Amino acid sequence: MEPGTLVYDPQTNRVGEYRDRTGPHVMLRPVGGGREWQADPERIRPATLDERLSAGVRAVNDRSREGLSADPARPPLPVRGCAACEELSVRRDRARAAFDASAVTDANVLLRKHQREEHGGESAGRRVFRYVPYSIVQDASALPEYQAYCVSGEEADCGATSGPCRSPGEVEEWQRRHTQETHHLRYRRSFADYAVLERHH
Repeated sequence: MEPGTLVYDPQTNRVGEYRDRTGPHVMLRPVGGGREWQADPERIRPATLDERLSAGVRAVNDRSREGLSADPARPPLPVRGCAACEELSVRRDRARAAFDASAVTDANVLLRKHQREEHGGESAGRRVFRYVPYSIVQDASALPEYQAYCVSGEEADCGATSGPCRSPGEVEEWQRRHTQETHHLRYRRSFADYAVLERHH
């Protein structure tokens, strides 16, 4: 496994960055930096897209609590001409349309992180970027997916998931059943689709 690979450690219910192997264990580092920990190489696996996104959002939120991010009360604006900014902005708009406040917050956090790393912060709107003549549109040939994760728990998230669903209704039905069985009340919901870039004519 290459150093820097993001993996999921079920023993700690955490996503970490693979660092190296030491004897019978491997060393993992928290996403965003922090104290490394040992993991069983037989149990870790590559992190899924949702797990990587969730870990990235958690790391940015941790930095936000330390006062290292922009004003969280003001939604960030995409930098004109930046495809990554536009893609995250479209994701935020779709989450708003689906009334998914959690996904809106995630998109804002990732947009701030991208702007800080690639544009030097949200004030970088004054910088000049080469115009990219593309529009980002949803790929009509691929169905979107909805999913929910149970994040109830005192010390660690429950971790139960609905799996990919074709409609918000299926996710909500799974949430009702899971709450009835476990009395858990808090969920993180996500929406995923495929996007294509179309050149302007």
